Amino acid sequence: MRINLDFGAILERWPAFLSGAILTLELAVIATVFGTVIGVLGAIARRSDNPVATRVAALYVETIRNTPLLVQIFLVYFGLASLGVKFPAFTVAAAALTINVGAYTTEIIRAGFDAVPKGQLEAAEGLALSRWQIYWHVVMLPAIEKVYPALTSQFVLLMLASSVTSQISAEELTAVANYIQSDTYRAFETYILVAIAYVVLSLVMRAGFWALGLALFPRRRRLGTPL
Repeated sequence: MRINLDFGAILERWPAFLSGAILTLELAVIATVFGTVIGVLGAIARRSDNPVATRVAALYVETIRNTPLLVQIFLVYFGLASLGVKFPAFTVAAAALTINVGAYTTEIIRAGFDAVPKGQLEAAEGLALSRWQIYWHVVMLPAIEKVYPALTSQFVLLMLASSVTSQISAEELTAVANYIQSDTYRAFETYILVAIAYVVLSLVMRAGFWALGLALFPRRRRLGTPL
């Protein structure tokens, strides 16, 4: 059996693919930024002496990590609608992705906090550093540096997982591909191009994180290992 591939009708719709790819990156960037904020706060809460904060953070993490992303998206999308609150699909998708990646980021950053040696904290206190200086220079930056490769991998996976937001009509790359293949009846060719597009987006994100690692972590820059 011969496969007759024809990419002509698909490539004619490159502006739609480009628009979907840009929206996919926008979702990934928004979720990465706000998910990191949630992750840092969640990690602090999980290591807090306040039992209420610790339990709330643990409940959030375990709930999100043990339910499918698609279910979470539906809960946010249809849950808000049932309350009479309606947002564009893009806003709901960004919120759901942020909530999801925030839970995973919390655990990754918490592992980084736990990896900071206690002797390092004692040495900082012996140098009479302020509490803020200790937390930022001795705890936060070294902890994030240790788990930076895991964080970047998680964020790239988040970008790939954003494809499920097509189920609520977010106009990202997979949703655009669904429309094009239903219009051209060239499903195989369409998804070949989409797969290539996701590979390119992954490489773009990894390059961005590599450059960010060079800027944030001078020691890794000297060693040549920003990721």
